[in-house]
Amino acid sequence: MLENYRSPWMDEDLDAFAGAVRRFCKDIIEPSEMKWRAQHHVDRAVWLKAGELGLILPDVPEAYGGAGGTVAHAAVVMREMGYAGSTGFGYGINYLVGHYLGSYGTEAQKQRWLPGIATGQIITAVAMTEPGTGSDLQGVRTTARKRADGKYVVNGAKTFITNGQMCDMVVVVARTGDQQGAKGISLLIVDASNPGFRRGQCLDKVGQDSGDTSELFFDDCVVEADALLGGAEGQGFFQLMGQLPYERAMIAVGAAAQMERALELTVAYVKERKAFGKALIEQQNTRFVLADVNATVTASRAFADHIIRHWIDGTLDSSLASMGKFWLTERQGEVIDKCVQFFGGYGYMLEYPIARMYVDARVQRIYGGANEIQRELVARSL
Repeated sequence: MLENYRSPWMDEDLDAFAGAVRRFCKDIIEPSEMKWRAQHHVDRAVWLKAGELGLILPDVPEAYGGAGGTVAHAAVVMREMGYAGSTGFGYGINYLVGHYLGSYGTEAQKQRWLPGIATGQIITAVAMTEPGTGSDLQGVRTTARKRADGKYVVNGAKTFITNGQMCDMVVVVARTGDQQGAKGISLLIVDASNPGFRRGQCLDKVGQDSGDTSELFFDDCVVEADALLGGAEGQGFFQLMGQLPYERAMIAVGAAAQMERALELTVAYVKERKAFGKALIEQQNTRFVLADVNATVTASRAFADHIIRHWIDGTLDSSLASMGKFWLTERQGEVIDKCVQFFGGYGYMLEYPIARMYVDARVQRIYGGANEIQRELVARSL
């Protein structure tokens, strides 16, 4: 296992920060997991605590309410949250929205939204997916028509939206022009208090029950002219493509961390569990399978570190992020499936973390852009 392995991009400051994040996960997230799964959302108090510790926007400048750290600090949060299996706490969406604003927002938009996002007082969502549009973002049908007074009227429906029930603000992918494909797409910042914004049902999922995933509806929802991200129409597809590699990198890093935890839980279990008069770890099949799992986990950690180093250096590109997303999430599924088998019937009981990890992992290959799309993106770069 990897207890003696230290990522090459880590240092003493990051080690201390990682310890603080892991304590937050241990003390705040883990004890509430089953409660959150039952209610299908996390409590707002966890957002505020995460904001207090600087975990939501760790690499955003202090002038905008962030913690003033680096991408490495953000990577630590991603890895520790992944290790903890915190699939309900959608901090990653706040992180992404923060970077949409930081990269493309006007100064007024940054001042308006970033401090509240960083503290956890403002929970955000990103409304991309529609009932008839998944990974093909150019097929978006939601519209935002500009009125004579400069305001936009938004109409459309979105689905599978993380933080949909809890969000105070949502970044909406919509068509502001009549052009087909990417050219007519823009991103609008919609305050959840705006008339015409409506939340649909909280969706009942196979896994990740502690997170609220919802339908959203926009029925003649009027937003101010200054809600257009960056202030210029037709930039939405470019803005999405600029940030999607980081979302995919986040998924990849979390997948690698989940594998590590699955292996650790399984090794501890097979050392205690006995069958036919001896511990499972003494059975040859157990030893051989776990040797393979250990090799996969070690390679996955190295791949995740490779992605993080490019992210820190500012050289992370779409191809590497997509490659990491599809390869690591598929290894995650394989590793956790093998680990579940050693737990027998207990591995199918949701009171055991390994069972929750099993059902939560499946969607990793779907959201953030289906893995088939990721392969196509990588193939285009060859």
